[in-house]
Amino acid sequence: ARSFADIGDIVRGRDLYRGNDKEKDQRKQLKKNLKTIFENIRKENKSKLSTLKDEQIREYWWYANRATIWEALTCDVKGNTYFRPTCNGGKRTEGYCRCDGSNADQVPTYFDYVPQYL
Repeated sequence: ARSFADIGDIVRGRDLYRGNDKEKDQRKQLKKNLKTIFENIRKENKSKLSTLKDEQIREYWWYANRATIWEALTCDVKGNTYFRPTCNGGKRTEGYCRCDGSNADQVPTYFDYVPQYL
């Protein structure tokens, strides 16, 4: 299981978790795939990104897309029981997700570990 912060670290190339051999193999494949993805992003945005290092492009992409990723992890899990029943006094928390309103783009500090609610 990964937290939202862990996902950001992986995208930006800063994940410190080493894992077991199976995880290491998956990590190598992910690293290769991310390199290809960010090379394509650089090519498509040559005028803006040509002078940036790979790490800077990864940072740029993460900060440009983190709100969309957060929304995909939380708000767009339609039909799923994404919160535990105990989150709202034993009742389901429909309508309590931070998908709308002024704070919709803010990851709550008590909710930094998404999978614990999935």
